[in-house]
Amino acid sequence: MSHEFEMSLVGELSYFLGLQIRQLNDGIFITQAKYAKNLVKKFGLENAKYCNTPISTTLKLSKDVSGKSMEQTLYHCMIGSLLYLTESRPDISFSVGVCARYQTDPKESHLSSVKRIIRFVNVTSNYGIWYSFDTNASLVGFTDADWAGNCNDIAHRAAAFF
Repeated sequence: MSHEFEMSLVGELSYFLGLQIRQLNDGIFITQAKYAKNLVKKFGLENAKYCNTPISTTLKLSKDVSGKSMEQTLYHCMIGSLLYLTESRPDISFSVGVCARYQTDPKESHLSSVKRIIRFVNVTSNYGIWYSFDTNASLVGFTDADWAGNCNDIAHRAAAFF
């Protein structure tokens, strides 16, 4: 590459495009802790009550047709900031994706869910991705990301089963 491009060695990579990179003897840790803390501060939720999960496990978001509409600009800004954070935070990817579905007409319930994600990020800002040198190169993940699907899908599957 040095024949094609002008290059210089400025030391070990530690920060790149908002990603903090720590290279250790047994692996590499990638985090966006600084970005996460700034995100929480930007939306004024640094002193808000913490959450153990990024999204409620009992409530399911919907269009909320009868709910009060919210300002789209704020909602878009929050979702965009969280989408960038998902680069190093797969634990919030599903929750952010669910909330991103409602960007065209966000309601108070949707904003509440986005704020919950940010409150979760506040207490987990140092989370990231660990790439260990002693494991294989395959990245494998298992998930039930849709929590058993849509209620209508379940009823349809049950009807097809019987």
